[in-house]
Amino acid sequence: MKISHRGEYALKCLMALSFNYGKGVVQLRSISEKEGIPYKFLEQIMIALKQGGLVKSQKGKLGGYQLSRSPEEISLGEVIRLIDGPLAPLGNESELKKLVKERGRHSGLYAVLLDVRNACSAILDKQSLRDICVKTIELQEKGTEAYMYFI
Repeated sequence: MKISHRGEYALKCLMALSFNYGKGVVQLRSISEKEGIPYKFLEQIMIALKQGGLVKSQKGKLGGYQLSRSPEEISLGEVIRLIDGPLAPLGNESELKKLVKERGRHSGLYAVLLDVRNACSAILDKQSLRDICVKTIELQEKGTEAYMYFI
């Protein structure tokens, strides 16, 4: 599994919205500038996040975006699947299970790839946007170069 630039940018944008959850909308231009994400690219990502039900928008001069659910309710796995597709290198869980059954002498290979997929899924589905925000704060307090969001 590899997270694309699109997936990474989506997660960074959602972190910014998570840090500002409950404080109103955040303008896309502000996120774009703060994160160094090309504005037009971020617009496309936001369309996907909105269609996926993760964000909602407010139009107008003071418009912007906000999370549609609390940061605790949005897992990293959900975001990555929405933006980048299955967490497995060769398809989703059911496709890998099918390969294990059908590939005879190579079934062990597909069984290991299924295990890798399941391990990644277990971690990413357990971690919420709130969890990564808390981790960011903890790292910043320890003096590491974590980036704090105040937009």
